[in-house]
Amino acid sequence: MQRTMLKSKIHRATVTDSDLHYVGSITIDPELLEAADILEFEQVAVVDVNNGARFETYTIAGERGSREVKVNGAAARLVHHGDTIIVISYATYDSEELSGYAPRVVHVTPGNEILNVDHEVAALLASADGSPVDTTI
Repeated sequence: MQRTMLKSKIHRATVTDSDLHYVGSITIDPELLEAADILEFEQVAVVDVNNGARFETYTIAGERGSREVKVNGAAARLVHHGDTIIVISYATYDSEELSGYAPRVVHVTPGNEILNVDHEVAALLASADGSPVDTTI
């Protein structure tokens, strides 16, 4: 059986710009893409933490070191400069591949500097301020 799983995400990035008249996509600093194992032109889901908007698009590599996260095309109407977003990449795996599976999570500062890259489940359950969430019942 195949399952579609979270492959990686850039968590709580800040939108630096938008361009309604560009043909589409989200432009992201290649350093962020590489840290998240997301390729240029790869399909991604984007969630705006500020307003709840969700959309799918594809990535374009911006200028290296710029910390740019720019939403282009029609999706530019769904975000605002300074909004906090999550950029999510999914992949399809065979069930046998999932033993020891852990997605990659790239945590960034409000200025889109990489804080750390996690593969731990606890990191996926971190609260907005970065502190672990108590999952005991």
